Amino acid sequence: VGEIAALVGSDVIDADTGMRLVGIRGRAMADAAAQEQTGMSAVLGGDEDALLARLAELDLSPANYNGGGQIVVAGALPALAALAEEPLKGTRVVPLQVAGAFHTRYMASAVAALRDAVADVTPANPDITLWTNRDGSVVADGTQALSFLVDQVSSPVRWDLCMQSFADAGVTGVIELAPAGALVGLAKRGLRGIPAVAVKTPEDLDAAVALLNGEAA
Repeated sequence: VGEIAALVGSDVIDADTGMRLVGIRGRAMADAAAQEQTGMSAVLGGDEDALLARLAELDLSPANYNGGGQIVVAGALPALAALAEEPLKGTRVVPLQVAGAFHTRYMASAVAALRDAVADVTPANPDITLWTNRDGSVVADGTQALSFLVDQVSSPVRWDLCMQSFADAGVTGVIELAPAGALVGLAKRGLRGIPAVAVKTPEDLDAAVALLNGEAA
């Protein structure tokens, strides 16, 4: 739900609207996942172009570009099994314990449900810098940010491009809100030397505040 939290944190939508959308999106994605038996696997290493070509052959889709030579792929379970049985040279395929093929065309019905849910929402423009994981660009228009939120349900997450944008912008620290850990782990590899804090429990807040105050994490 990080995308929705970002919209609330940048005042594009209020907290009540954010919580309503979290519930609607979660239920809609669960319903979409139940329609077909699909899953996701992380592919570590290898050549990206070769992997994308192989995914096209198997009718699989890239779902998360995590950076550092890691791409999460998604689709039908037999196709994922075929990829794991004959991995491309230099790659390792790790099946993920998830309910479906998120961030792919299999979530089309969830996109429709979320689009209906935001139809009566009047967003504001973000009051702080807001990046979109659609392509790592800065979004200055609230309506566009809300549209990207809807489309993101069935489109790949480009965390790799977000990290590149952070680096280009001179970001000096990264704080990941709960549930946290995965993105900080990726950032430590993709943004080497930039301190990062994962806020998993209230005990982590002191470290987050220290980082905001310019103290090394």
